[in-house]
Order: sequence, then C-alpha cells, then structure tokens
Amino acid sequence: MSAHRNKTGQHPANTNEDPLRTESPHEKKLREGFTTGTAAAAAARAATLFALTGQAPQAVDVPLPPPHEGQRLAIAIADVADDGLGVRAGVVKDGGDDPDATHGARIEAHVTLDPAFSGVGPHVLIGGGKGVGTVTLPGLPVAVGQAAINPGPLAQIRQSVLEVLPEDFKGIALVVIEVPEGEAIARHTLNPRLGITGGISILGTGGIVRPYSHGAWAECVRRSLDVARAAGHACAVLTTGRRSERFFQERFPFTPDVCLVQAADFFAESLQGAAERGFTCVVWAVFFGKLVKQAQGFPSTHAREAGLDFMLLADWAREAGADEAQARTIAQANTAAQALALLPGPVAARLAALLAARAKAAALRHLAAGKTGQMPDARPAAGLDPASSPGADVTAGSAGQAGQRPSSSVSTKDERARDTKAGAVSAGEARTGAAESNPAGALDVRYVVFDLDGGALYADDVPEALFFPVSPLHPGAGSR
Repeated sequence: MSAHRNKTGQHPANTNEDPLRTESPHEKKLREGFTTGTAAAAAARAATLFALTGQAPQAVDVPLPPPHEGQRLAIAIADVADDGLGVRAGVVKDGGDDPDATHGARIEAHVTLDPAFSGVGPHVLIGGGKGVGTVTLPGLPVAVGQAAINPGPLAQIRQSVLEVLPEDFKGIALVVIEVPEGEAIARHTLNPRLGITGGISILGTGGIVRPYSHGAWAECVRRSLDVARAAGHACAVLTTGRRSERFFQERFPFTPDVCLVQAADFFAESLQGAAERGFTCVVWAVFFGKLVKQAQGFPSTHAREAGLDFMLLADWAREAGADEAQARTIAQANTAAQALALLPGPVAARLAALLAARAKAAALRHLAAGKTGQMPDARPAAGLDPASSPGADVTAGSAGQAGQRPSSSVSTKDERARDTKAGAVSAGEARTGAAESNPAGALDVRYVVFDLDGGALYADDVPEALFFPVSPLHPGAGSR
C-alpha cells in the first residue's frame, strides 16, 4: 500500500493521520489492509480523474465509511487506461495479514461520463459487472436481483467519485465494478451459501481490514442468520468451523446448506442473534474442547478470552463416573482431547451429556442476559444442577442422573453408523420433552458433540422436520 498522494488524487481537506495501524509493540505486529469496498472506491476515483484530466494518478485517497467517517486512506493504483468506451482503473486488493480470500485480487472500476444528460446532476450510477455477485436470496442488505455491493461501499464509491467531479458537471457518471477472477474467488467464500451467485461481494464495514477481525466474523454470522430466517427456516445449526460442519452434514445430510452457520467462538452472540431473528431452535455442532468452554459459561470461547478449567473438568468427570485417579490426571491435563482420552467410552459419553446439559443452561443464561443487558457469571459452580437454571432446556438426549449413560450417547465406531434421522431418541420423545421443559417463546438449544474422528460422543434428536420452512419471512431487516 502506497503512502504517495499526488495533487489530482488527494482531497484538499485531508489532514488526518493514516488510519491503518499494527498491533502494539508488545504483540506480534499484524499489518492491516483495506476492504474490497475501499479498493473499488479508489479504482472509481482514479478512473474518473483520468476521464476528466487525462492524467493517470499513481495513488488516490478515498473517504472511509463509518465508523471511520472523516478519515481517508491512500490507495495505490495499479493502472488506468481509456478503452474507447470509458476509462478502466485497477487496484490490487491488500488484505494485510488477514487470511482473506480476496487478498491480491484485482478490483476494477469502469467509468463513463455523460455530461450531456438533461437532468439536475451530478448523478453517480453504480453497478456490478464481471466477477461481482448477484443476490438471489432475501435476508441481505442488498435487494434480490441487485449486484452484491453493500450499502456502505456503495456510498463510499459514490462519494469518491462525486468529490472529483467539477461543480458544473450536471450529467451522469456510470460506474461498473468488476473483479476479473471474482467467480473463482467466490467459491472459497460463503457467497454460494448466502445465495450470491457469479462472483464476490463488495464489502467494507469501516473500509479497513483488521487482521483476524472478530467483528467481521460476527457480522458474517448475523448475515447468515438473516438469510436462513428470511428463507422461512426456524432452526439454525451453529458450528464452530468447517470440520464440525462437515461432520454434521455427514451425520444429518438432509440439513439445508442455508441453515448451516459457522458461528466459531461466538457462543452468546450467536444465540442472541438467533433469538432476535425469531428462530425457535438452534443446534450446536461442537468438539469436546469447545463444549467444555460453553459449559463453563464463557460468552466467547476464543483462547484469548476463555481458558479451559481442568480442575472444574475433573470435578465434572467425577460426576460422570470417573474414578479418583482419572480425575486427578484430568486436572493435570494440557488439552481437552488429552483429558477425554483418559476416560473409558461410557464415562466419556456420560461426561459429554453432562457438559451438554450445562452448556444448554449457560445458553439460556446468555439469552436472558441479552434481554437485560447484564452478563451472567462466566463459570457456574462445579456442583450446580443445570436444570435449576430458569428455563433450562435439558431435554432429548440429556444426561439424566449423574452416573447413568444417556440413551443418546454414541461412544463406539460401530454405533456411529446408526440411522442419523432417528437420532438418539425418537422425534416424538424429543418434541414431548422440549414442550415440557422449554418455556413458551424460549429458544430450544440442542447439541451434537463430536470426537476428533467425527464420531458422536453425544447427540440430541435432530429430525429432518426441524428444517422444514414453517414460518413466514422474518419481518425485520433480514427480509429486505
């Protein structure tokens, strides 16, 4: 990214410091980058300047969208050329140290100026061309049938062009954003699942890419929930990543892709987002380590925010039937996988069921906290009965009494082949249990817990009927 700003590219009021930064000197320095929206805005600005002046800028500075309004960013221009129909400029998108699929992609803007338009201008019309996706499903902030250019970048592109148009320009500036390799890049994103076809989205909350940004991932979770709800689904599957998602799909192949949401570490936020959008059921697909952290009650299970309490895990293992020697060894373990491997199959299954029950209780505490704005205690006491939490949903496949193996647990490889549709208990039993223990209006929280090989340590009932579209489109923002 160039810091060069020339006379034609620089905004005269630009006195702000470069908003890009790295982490503190005491941490590993991660270089920030810029979004596809910022790249498109820079390309559009450069093409417009060339069309007006005949000079090709080496770099331009562009305005940033909220929350960085008032700040500007200098972006290097790869090339600018007149193609006979207009001017095309290109920017190489720089994602910094973020593992972004669009890093290094060429983002282009083709600009045509028509000063003879007989209207009160100037007007900037923006569309998507090759490699920019088209929205085909409701639930996104862009209407169905439109180019996948989000409102923030759309405004950023428009402002970048308007700033350089002469005051007496009353015509039209037609801007077409293109990404030559966009269709191929999109296959490595969530766009196909969100119903965005033919290319990538032009995104850019804030205009800057923060490396490994939790905010960006959380926004993706919210958008995925919006699309699933707008499609009429009332049940979402929250996975902690691609691997748990793949194992869930293998076990429950009838699950619609649109219902699968990679929620990662966002335990509380994903649950609250589902409840706010009118979902009635969520199914968490997790590995043992994430389950332990969710059972501890952490709102986020990221390693920087949630440490695994092995002493507490040892206490819970005792409740599940581990002997004293096993419990003491678990208390000294280094990883959740190591702790799990210390237990015989039936005890591991009972522990997974016990943890799932506690995680459900924690989930409902987070849901209640979302309504009141107060965060619950991060970690329940070792002896707390999960069912004692108000509204705790310990239903189909739950642990039952400590020391008893739940009927839903699957602990051997032979058992993994059982009918996935039948689940651990019958669908009728599951619905009955949920109706009895889940208060009206509460979110039904279920679990499928995998070992590292994809076997189910614990599984609540997940019938295909959960994923039948049973409700009208969400009336809120998700139905736009």
